[in-house]
Amino acid sequence: MPALLPVPPKAYDHYDAVTYTPYPSNIPRARRHVAHLTTTWGHPHSAADAALLASELCTNALLHGSLRDRLFRVETSLTGSALRVAVTDPRGERLPWPQTSTPDDQFGRGLLIVRAVASRWAVERLTVGKTVWAELNITGSRDA
Repeated sequence: MPALLPVPPKAYDHYDAVTYTPYPSNIPRARRHVAHLTTTWGHPHSAADAALLASELCTNALLHGSLRDRLFRVETSLTGSALRVAVTDPRGERLPWPQTSTPDDQFGRGLLIVRAVASRWAVERLTVGKTVWAELNITGSRDA
């Protein structure tokens, strides 16, 4: 039986990671930061979608994945074909899933929004915590 080779790390054109305290005021900070990075990295027409993904993923981390005094991390990366927003929180036992909601529900649409906006998304279990990521397809050329 052949030995399994480790998966080489992805080569990113750009990468950024910021940790935040689990307070609601950090959700707009993360959203603005991701939008700024997306624009700075040459894809201003994708900035609103990237910001929306960051907002929804951070909100889910805050509502369902936060623990007192434990940070959550937002990683933004760009390859030649995709912009990824990944949010890591400390609660790996609480995995997200899209829910159905009624028009009167105040919550419950975050992952439905992520699924509608993102080209793909997934959850990765970690030794401690989890990462929920979403990607936008980015063309090889920079947005005009």
